[in-house]
Amino acid sequence: MNSKLILGTAQFGLKYGINNSLGKPQEGKVLSLLKTAYNSGIRVLDTAESYGNAHQLIGKYHQKQDNYKFKIITKFPHQIKHNLIKSKVVDYLDIMYVKSLYVVMFHSFDSFKSNKNALETLKDLKSEGLIKHIGVSVYTNTQLQSLLNEDLIKVIQLPFNLLDNFSVRGDLINKLKEKGKIIHTRSAFLQGLFFRKINDNLSIVRDLKPHLTILKQIIKREACSMEELALSYCVNQDNIDNVIIGIDSTSQLTANLNATNYIINKETLKCINNINVQNLELLNPSLWKKM
Repeated sequence: MNSKLILGTAQFGLKYGINNSLGKPQEGKVLSLLKTAYNSGIRVLDTAESYGNAHQLIGKYHQKQDNYKFKIITKFPHQIKHNLIKSKVVDYLDIMYVKSLYVVMFHSFDSFKSNKNALETLKDLKSEGLIKHIGVSVYTNTQLQSLLNEDLIKVIQLPFNLLDNFSVRGDLINKLKEKGKIIHTRSAFLQGLFFRKINDNLSIVRDLKPHLTILKQIIKREACSMEELALSYCVNQDNIDNVIIGIDSTSQLTANLNATNYIINKETLKCINNINVQNLELLNPSLWKKM
């Protein structure tokens, strides 16, 4: 069991991910996956109001499994009316069948900046025990730097993976930990990009081909899987508290759990940390359609 893993739910409510050819899984399959994940030691779910009907599916699971409930991280929509925040949080609690939320997050740094008047309301909700932590989901190092001295922001969710790696994020992650922040990382597989064939005609694969080639060479040399290399790289970072994964099958969940047991040797770790993608926009999936 690896308590560092958090299960993301975007793929339960949306057709999500660059390798998703099956669409949203059926409700029964989602409920079964949630039960398997809990029994496998995963105790936290990452969700959002914008993830289709993910909140409703979590609620249906919790109604059936009242003694095996997950901690919930959820995100507000990008546009928030601060006078409606409390009612929105209460709705989340009702829909997902929980008494409190582990983390309520701003879905983006821009949303956080434009809704700072929401912080006092969220602070009150913390005092009432309806939420435990306030967080922000970010993309860039400039955004991370801006959150260093935001005392009310406890949890920061950021991309981190074999390409968006320690050489890109490491110094800031260390500084955030010194400030007592909780670090959650996402995009361990870069939305499935690491599993694409190296000669794929997808433009983002072509743009990142030199770097993806290095990763393919590593897994061949080390006789490991891409799951093992990618997940173990994230999970074994000392200053990363939790790693968010997305799954759409039991076999995928099992592969991910097993992958966290793999240990990267020091030479390979150095090789990964030396990968340096100059154009960091290539590592932001939200920008891929614009390229």
